Order: sequence, then structure tokens, then C-alpha cells
Amino acid sequence: MASNKKSRRDMLKQLAAGSAAVIAMPAMSSFDTLNEDLKLKGNINHSVCAWTFSSLSLEELCLTVKKIGFSAIDLLTPKDWPTVQKHGISCSMCYTAGKISLTEGWNRKENHAWLIKDFEEAIPLVSKAGYKNLICFSGNRKGMDDETGLKNCTEGLKQVIALAEKQNVIIQMELFNSKVDHKDYMADKSTWGVELCKRIGSPNFKLLYDIYHMQINEGDVIRTIKDNNLYFGHYHTAGVPGRHEIDESQELFYPAIMRAIAATGYTGYVAQEFIPSAKENKDKVAALKKAIRICDI
Repeated sequence: MASNKKSRRDMLKQLAAGSAAVIAMPAMSSFDTLNEDLKLKGNINHSVCAWTFSSLSLEELCLTVKKIGFSAIDLLTPKDWPTVQKHGISCSMCYTAGKISLTEGWNRKENHAWLIKDFEEAIPLVSKAGYKNLICFSGNRKGMDDETGLKNCTEGLKQVIALAEKQNVIIQMELFNSKVDHKDYMADKSTWGVELCKRIGSPNFKLLYDIYHMQINEGDVIRTIKDNNLYFGHYHTAGVPGRHEIDESQELFYPAIMRAIAATGYTGYVAQEFIPSAKENKDKVAALKKAIRICDI
């Protein structure tokens, strides 16, 4: 992993510190590569994670996705929703408005009080906005065994799942790799996440299956999707290795993965979460357009 590569954790730290600057809208030359829409086939509902295109303002990202031809952006907080709503774009995966931590999560009982408060506030907001998905995280192990983590996550999440069911909101725990990007993260195996889903026993709790992360930690992506799709409520993409473009330079063949997802009857979103390797915004936008084309089976 390059030392200068930004991660979602870095972006969240900036937001938490209040240091995230408002990025001026780039020149419209960013759209030079978007001369026409892709005429998407409609078999996959496309989205893109906002943090991976942080060199664009949210306004510009909205214009970009509309020009490409889809209408959803992942990983936005409630303060961002008015901007995307103005452009007729949906938030396909929401954050709470409170503390956002990838390392301090539901696996530790000492976190339950503030997490329950944040989720009890966020769930009605997500529902009122007309959105569906609200992300959550297991947190890091810090020496904790899998069974204790499962018990603690189940105990905590069951205290908010009834509200999620009432408001028709799906809480989704993201699976990360613990080899490269998120050392010590607990929910680093699909089997652990599926067991958590079974223990919670609600259709309003699912897993965000991140294809990039799970390729690194366990591989066997297509079989895993076929066998466990009932527990997967959302998907993220990125190239392996490097977390960059999902093109011919990396080991995953995304058209086959998208066909496997579509074959399960999945109707949710697949969000691009690769970090563009290009420096210029126009080239980053071109990379996003290419990724959408690759996944549009």
C-alpha cells in the first residue's frame, strides 16, 4: 500500500476534527470525458462512495454521477443529504450524524450507550429522508475472541433493531480485511458476519459485503455471494491489489462477480469504492465511468 494513499479512516478523522475543508468546484473540464451517457442496462443499481472522490466537491460529484447516468452516492452523513436531494440523487448508504469510528464499535459493551443513542437518532432520519441503509462497524478486537464479540454485538444491536424494523431501515455491518487496511478489525470474515445475522434474526440487519476486503481476507468471492446472499444487503468494489481501478491491472474479474450478484435476485446497490490512481479530476471521472461500464452487465 502506498504511504500517501488516503483511507476512509483518514477521511473520517478529518471530519471528526472539523478540519475537512470545503473543496471548491473544479473546472468543468472534469467532464471532458463524459460526452454521452452510458445507457445503463438496469441489471445493477450503481453507486459511488463519496470519500474516494474527495477531490471533487459533493456538488461536482452529483453532477458527475448524473452525467454518467446513475443516481446514488454512498457514505454520506445527514448534513450532506440536502445537497444530493437537490440533484435528485439518493444516499445509498448512510452514516449516523454522531461519532463515526471504524475501530470502536458494537463488539465492546462500553460503546453501546453512545452507539444506541446515535442509532436511535439516525434511524428515523434515514427513514424520513426516504433512504434504506445505515452502516455500522464491529470495531477492533483488542484481544477479544470471536465468540465474545458476537455476543456483545448481538446484545447491543438487538436494542436498536426493533426501531429499524419499525422504520423500514436496514442496519448493515461492513466486512473489512484485517491483513492490509484495517488491522485487528473483528468483522473480517463473512462466516463471522453471517453468524451475527443469524443471532440477531432480523431482515433489517445485514452485511455490507466489500468485495475488495473479502478478496484479501478470504477469497472465493463468487461462491461466497451465491451461498450467503440472503445476508448481504450491499456491495462495495475496488481493485486488488492496491484498491485502485477495477480494470485489467488487478486480479478480480468484476463482470463475472456482477453476474453472480444479479443471479441471486439482488436489487440493492453496488457502490464503487476504488481510489482513483489518476491525479487529474478529468481522469478520475473517466476511471469512474469505466468502472460503471465494467460492472454494468
